[in-house]
Amino acid sequence: MKQKDYTQYLSLPALCLYTVFFVYPLIKGIGMSFTNWNGMGQASFVGMENYIDFFSDMRAMNDIRTTLIFAIGSAVLLNLTGLVYALLMDRQFHGRSLVRVIIYLPAIISPLIMGYIWYFLLQPERGFLYHALMQLALPDILGNWVLSYPKSLAVLIFVNVWQFAGMTMIIYLAGLQSIPSDLIEAARIDGADRIQIFFRVKIPLLIPAIRINVVTNIIGSLSVFDIIMSLTQGGPGYSTESLSIYIMRMCYGNRTGYSTAVAMILFVIILIPVLISLRITRSRD
Repeated sequence: MKQKDYTQYLSLPALCLYTVFFVYPLIKGIGMSFTNWNGMGQASFVGMENYIDFFSDMRAMNDIRTTLIFAIGSAVLLNLTGLVYALLMDRQFHGRSLVRVIIYLPAIISPLIMGYIWYFLLQPERGFLYHALMQLALPDILGNWVLSYPKSLAVLIFVNVWQFAGMTMIIYLAGLQSIPSDLIEAARIDGADRIQIFFRVKIPLLIPAIRINVVTNIIGSLSVFDIIMSLTQGGPGYSTESLSIYIMRMCYGNRTGYSTAVAMILFVIILIPVLISLRITRSRD
């Protein structure tokens, strides 16, 4: 008697969980974004009014600009810093394991806590670094960065890169260690120098690691919330406010339908660069 093949049903539990926790909330959110629901009363259909209001709001447009600048700056610097760390940690030296742990350690700390720690260090006229520079008779480099949009954004990007560069490093390091040593040795025999080996051998074989890091960094940077809330709370004014913070404030401002529409827009903003990066890296494969 022929046995039945049940392997096709093994994915059903995962599919059910995916439907319950992603597909259903997404469909529900799309429907809610066309209403003026305040979170408690009866919702009424308003069509595209929430989306029109969003693109007519200068504060929202500024939030998009801030979110994109933060995401681009963070994603680029995270990948460059992580790759440099990985290349250094791929070499043999005493204390290598300890250095790896030190670099990765900030990534396991809550971004909200990390933001408060850096705020106490960088707080204008009261932070530790301010007093340390004064004791060394050095000028205060950042000044009152809280009141400056460019400086505030630069501090936010710096803290984000400092915290999560170790996570990017781990993925690149795994990719470097998976490269067969025979390929590198063959390239050296053919007369390739270190730069040629890096660009002609290592980088092409690191495409899967680059894909993972680019996608995760884009998603994390575009949905940034904790670091901004702890360091600037979106200030000065609303200049460093991200879309995630804007959504939270609109939701607690009895504009749940509108905040859901903004969340749908943020979903599309995140989806577009992720699909583009996946397409580019897949074509490189």
